[in-house]
Amino acid sequence: MDELKRRIESLLEGGISGIRAGRNGELYANVHEGAFDSTIQTLSKESFILISLFCVQGFEGRASFTLLYVFEKRGAPEILVLARDAAGGRASSIAETFPSACWYEREIRDGFGVEFEDAFDKRRLFLHEGYPENFHPLLKSFKNADIQTNANIPPEQEYKFKKVEGEGVYEIPVGPVHAGIIEPGHFRFSVIGETIFNLEVRMFYTHRGIEKLAEGLRPQDCVRISESISGDETVTNSVAYCTAVEKISGIAVPERAQYLRTILLEMERMYSLLGDVAGIITDVAYPAGASDFYVLREEALRQNERLTGSRFMKNAITIGGLARDIDDSRLRETSLFIDSFTGRLAKAAEHCKSHTTVIDRLEKTGLIKKELIEPLNLTGPIARASGTPADTRIDHPYGTYGAIKPDLKTSDGGDVLSRFELKLHEINDSARIIKKSIKEMPEGEILSLQPVADGHALALVESARGQNLHYVSIKDGLIDRYKIRTASYCNWQAIEHAVLGNIVPDFPLINKSLNLSYAGCDL
Repeated sequence: MDELKRRIESLLEGGISGIRAGRNGELYANVHEGAFDSTIQTLSKESFILISLFCVQGFEGRASFTLLYVFEKRGAPEILVLARDAAGGRASSIAETFPSACWYEREIRDGFGVEFEDAFDKRRLFLHEGYPENFHPLLKSFKNADIQTNANIPPEQEYKFKKVEGEGVYEIPVGPVHAGIIEPGHFRFSVIGETIFNLEVRMFYTHRGIEKLAEGLRPQDCVRISESISGDETVTNSVAYCTAVEKISGIAVPERAQYLRTILLEMERMYSLLGDVAGIITDVAYPAGASDFYVLREEALRQNERLTGSRFMKNAITIGGLARDIDDSRLRETSLFIDSFTGRLAKAAEHCKSHTTVIDRLEKTGLIKKELIEPLNLTGPIARASGTPADTRIDHPYGTYGAIKPDLKTSDGGDVLSRFELKLHEINDSARIIKKSIKEMPEGEILSLQPVADGHALALVESARGQNLHYVSIKDGLIDRYKIRTASYCNWQAIEHAVLGNIVPDFPLINKSLNLSYAGCDL
């Protein structure tokens, strides 16, 4: 940390002050407004990646709004956080330098009313047209109550989608209500014939106010909120939240609990990715091939229930460790399940890949170029299948991942086939990690009873979809600010690029290969 501090001070000399170490891997600095633009340009030239941007009221005792810019640099274990005061509720935009900032800035404008004056996109994000003007629900002054919304929106106030014009160009609107039992999201295609020339996605139709709901709660009571963010990221998000609280409070999670958390995290990754590969094969009209993956997924879910009492492992994670121990006999059952699982997975994969009609649909479909990965902060299998070796478990190890390292694999293909094959590899690797964790499982306690303290911290975890970020601030023993950024929030923007040049019937296949969570945006 001292070495990074010296490098950052040298790199950003004159642009920052008050540089200080945060909680276990975070480095905070105040950025001077007069040198802000040059500081941002320097970070861009030095290949720093903007992984989050959010607003906090009362940050470290300040009276104004504080914008926290969170940066990651490949190969560096530390995270850099720049704190910038938004004087008078106004700030300059950085979206032209860091394109991933666009959604963040629009989100902050909706939630807090901070205006980014020179932003190239000032449309609302999670506050749709029905919400009144000057309504900013993340302000401390706002109290949850009935909000008078307007259902009758005149055409001039409707959301302005980008237009692609020319001879033969027409639009296909899809959603927000879909044929299946899924959450709402809108997709606006511009096509000529069946070829897609532009796609714009719009999310946030069922924004739930999770971050506001957490304010004022006791930290322990917020665990149930964290595990409800997205149904198939129960363990990932509860571990992220608890890790942030544990960092703030200096809570040492017992070794056995760390190993058990790893098993549950990898079981979650495994069943989630099984759903992905099964869905991909279903969307190329080969349900017979998908059925083997679905059977394995169902068996994994049943195994989860034997381990924790819940198919989705609810109520298993708590601050300081685990809510309850897992009997060694159950762990041995899981180890035996893994023994049979890997051979059946290989057989199912070979069955699908032996059909040329399957490969023909997957290969060269839904290409995501490597040069998009860092500007949009795309993470997880999407990034790795496009040649970027990024995995939070390796880049910022937590729990037992420093000792039990994932087998990092990348592909240069960037298409649906690359994502399909990479996810198969990661399912196998999750099985290996589970097996190794059970074999090396230590005896001992599964819960630390150290008290929770005041402070703030970031936690990064790797979900099946990619990197999730949780920021927690505790003041006077209660949650003061809880900020969540899931991998889906960033990765949804990849689909706008992945579909270009493809035909409309391939959209469901491309979408499934990314497997993005609507709930991961509707916070």
